[in-house]
Amino acid sequence: MQSRVTTIAFRGIDAVPVDVEVQVVSGSVGFMIVGLGDKAVAESRERVRAALASSGLSLPPRRITVNLAPADLPKAGSHYDLPIALALMVALGVLPQEAVDDCVILGELGLDGRIVGVAGVLPAAVSANGLGKSLICPAADGCEAAWASADMPITAPASLAAFLNHVAGRQALSRPAPEMRRTDPFVADLAEVKGQESAKRALEIAAAGGHNLLMVGPPGSGKSMLAERMPSILPPMAPETLLESAMIRSVAGDLAGGRLELAPPYRAPHHSASMAALIGGGPKGRPGEISLCHGGVLFLDELPEFAPNVLDALREPLETRRANIARANARVSYPARFQLLAAMNPCRCGHASEPGHTCKRGKACADDYQGRISGPLLDRFDLTIRLSSVSLTDLRAPPGERSQAVADRVLAARARQAHRFRDEPVEINAECSGPGIEAAAEVDGDAQELIDRALSERRLTARAYHRTLKVARTIADLAASPNVRRVHAAEALAYRHALS
Repeated sequence: MQSRVTTIAFRGIDAVPVDVEVQVVSGSVGFMIVGLGDKAVAESRERVRAALASSGLSLPPRRITVNLAPADLPKAGSHYDLPIALALMVALGVLPQEAVDDCVILGELGLDGRIVGVAGVLPAAVSANGLGKSLICPAADGCEAAWASADMPITAPASLAAFLNHVAGRQALSRPAPEMRRTDPFVADLAEVKGQESAKRALEIAAAGGHNLLMVGPPGSGKSMLAERMPSILPPMAPETLLESAMIRSVAGDLAGGRLELAPPYRAPHHSASMAALIGGGPKGRPGEISLCHGGVLFLDELPEFAPNVLDALREPLETRRANIARANARVSYPARFQLLAAMNPCRCGHASEPGHTCKRGKACADDYQGRISGPLLDRFDLTIRLSSVSLTDLRAPPGERSQAVADRVLAARARQAHRFRDEPVEINAECSGPGIEAAAEVDGDAQELIDRALSERRLTARAYHRTLKVARTIADLAASPNVRRVHAAEALAYRHALS
């Protein structure tokens, strides 16, 4: 007795079809799973055995062999439980073969026969839809799978018994519907930040053009508060970016309840994060923070406290907008189009250059602390803003401009960029190539003269030159100006200064 069903193996966010072949023959009693599976796949044997017994099915005293093909492709995860169980039920004659034909199946089994939710259902559903197949997945992941297509048949049972009843016609399982996560009504607002008007302006420019921003200031000056309010002024994600972001989070098991959210993701890892946590990796090549915030914001607080090699690993993804992870047994690539926000104190004691403060170590305190960040990484920040301590006058001032007003200006600037790049593979100024921004910036003669002089006198790199053009173009977009004028170029250059 033999049977075959289809499941998937994950390679990044790509789902690779895997055939689950089951053979039940006479001979020495045993239950073998072959096909280069990991520990979770090997333990599937006991979960399947217990789940079938709880559902009223006993395995016959025969030799059972399960092959996961292709046999040379590594298999990892607990989602092979359900396809193995269903293929075994077909081989034993309990379930008709047509019930699982042209289906992609995945799900973990509980010992009592429950079908437990697993990671990666959305990429699996997208792959199944591309193959023209239907999907069988856990009930807990049904609304996640429904985002793949409005027409693809999806069966999402809560248990093996529920699936058997559905196939026998004793119980009808309705197709799950996609769901959106409700937006938190208590989102942090820019009006709560007292003072720091120049920093708010820099935050608005960064949001409008997708630029990387570094904030330098003493403790308590509002750097973290400003970063936390960045999502409140960003526009919703585009549908394609939303789907990519959801697929990454699904693979990572981070898509709570299978509900998608239009708001861009915001991630703020602790400065003790390892390279695998930030960039991605580990034995299974899992996505890191830079991919989990695809389409959103990555905030690194206390920037110099991160390990230097971890920070320098950000340089390539900031340019390529992908996280390429190479391991001895796997090579995966995840989308990583994120906006980098960072905050740091000017020195170890935190008060360098503050009026009335004298550091015992002098300038060496700031030089040593800032020296932990490499020049090439600093060169990738489009805007650097210095913050000072908040004054008593600012603390007693009435609330400032609300996030919604700033978000409206950002949305209008983004619309101008989308129109400008309507025939290009980019959407915002920060993503434009060097030659592309030179052609698209439309810089006035006076503004170009100012930028050229700064390039010569301040010895800006070619990267810094093009990033200055991008920031100037964004400032002009916020001002609804068709050309980059001298005032726009001057403001862009003002954000391009050294830390000290």
